[in-house]
Amino acid sequence: MSDIDAVKAQARAQAFARRKAAFRAGDKTAGAARLLAALERFRGRDISGYMPMRTEIDPLPAMADLLRDGRIGVPIIPGRGVPLVFHLWTPETEMRDGPFGARVPLDGVEMEPQVLIVPLLTFDRRGYRLGYGGGYYDRTLERLRGLRPTIAIGFAWAAQEVDVVPIEATDQRLDLIVTEAEVIETQKGRWGDTHPTQATPRLP
Repeated sequence: MSDIDAVKAQARAQAFARRKAAFRAGDKTAGAARLLAALERFRGRDISGYMPMRTEIDPLPAMADLLRDGRIGVPIIPGRGVPLVFHLWTPETEMRDGPFGARVPLDGVEMEPQVLIVPLLTFDRRGYRLGYGGGYYDRTLERLRGLRPTIAIGFAWAAQEVDVVPIEATDQRLDLIVTEAEVIETQKGRWGDTHPTQATPRLP
């Protein structure tokens, strides 16, 4: 295990404990309402959410509301070391167990989101997140951002924030981070930049 892998592993262990405590104490209704408010500017776009697992904050109420004006997808893991794909979802979609315990649509219809609601273990105000270690969202955002402007919105409990997330050159920044307490607008720049260079991009 490399030095950065060891640092990230330790950070994940600490983050799991913080998230578990936040899940017990957090205001789930406020979190979903704040997420929906943050997504109003993107209403009508193709948006991906996620099926919450364990102590992840729940985006499903916001996803269901956004269906009135656009399409909603959820992530599918097609294999190790490759980007995610996304299948259409509604509250009535028949689901099955997917890899790592996440629920996925039984009969998948593929879509490609312009806006992604991203789960995480911990985050900082630069816009960096720490996930579960598979690198799926980093590879996915790199691919989508190479095609067109793509918005990534982290959704988390406020207690999941840390001062600095350990990062590597392949880590993709978030454009926004939404918690039950606030919306944080980050400024993405290249990894290692002293001064961020780009605010939340405009979608065409």
